Amino acid sequence: MKILVTGGAGFIASQIADAFINDGHQVVIVDDLSTGFEKNINPKAKFIKANICDKNLNKLFEDEKFDVVNHHAAQMDVRRSVKDPEFDATTNILGTINLLQNCVKYGVNKFMFASTGGAVYGEQDYFPADEKHNTQPKSPYGISKLAVEKYLYFYKSEFDLNYSILRYANIYGPRQNAMGEAGVVAIFSTKLLKGEQPIINGNGKQTRDYVFVGDVVKANLLLLNDKDSDIFNVGTTIETDVNQLFNYLNNITGAGKKEKHGPAAAGEQMRSVITSEKMFKKFGWKPSTKLEDGLKITVEFFKKNLVYND
Repeated sequence: MKILVTGGAGFIASQIADAFINDGHQVVIVDDLSTGFEKNINPKAKFIKANICDKNLNKLFEDEKFDVVNHHAAQMDVRRSVKDPEFDATTNILGTINLLQNCVKYGVNKFMFASTGGAVYGEQDYFPADEKHNTQPKSPYGISKLAVEKYLYFYKSEFDLNYSILRYANIYGPRQNAMGEAGVVAIFSTKLLKGEQPIINGNGKQTRDYVFVGDVVKANLLLLNDKDSDIFNVGTTIETDVNQLFNYLNNITGAGKKEKHGPAAAGEQMRSVITSEKMFKKFGWKPSTKLEDGLKITVEFFKKNLVYND
């Protein structure tokens, strides 16, 4: 198949693109390199530097005749979405609609969308959340992701564009960008390796479901050939709070730092954990990487690549 991977210079999508190529697919990557890195791009992929809001993307769709779009390009910083909801909506909603219009016009068969299993559910009514949980996002980022999910339902109903929605837990692993606000594992790892002091937001008791990027890649491979249009959580069902995460990384790096807390972040959920039972029942998928093992792999990557984000 010929697959367009948006955000394919980024942490998650670059590794998905690698897996698609390894499976024999043709891959075209679109990325504006605002948060991604050209060194992440597989040399066997065709790379187009462009923003997903670019109206000239229609020429790319016309020329390449994609079978599938795997859409990971996004404004993914919850805090930035709170400060600048207009930018968040422009990128995440209007940028995606631009892609969807081209999918319909040029006969794309399937649209795979990276959503969020944390921000879409908001403060949960029960733990872990399944796909039937109420969607009550408390940040513009979560709202924009949910809006795209609704648009996908429309494009399926109106134009028969098949879709797979992957509601991710908190993904971590090699290639994560430590320069932003969205990757606490990468931020803490690099600071500790450099002998700097990480700052924990608030009391550090806010929990997340941390899933290793390699497991996320496997989920994308499984969904590539799914003929049904559906929503799937991709997580571990395990809650880990930020204090625990800091202590794991502090021990793995041998940094010997003490916890240091700062102000709580606006728009941040207190608890977030999801179940992937639906993925397991249909595809046999479940996360195979334990948190401490994944953190060791991640720290080793940053140890070897401390200038990775420069």
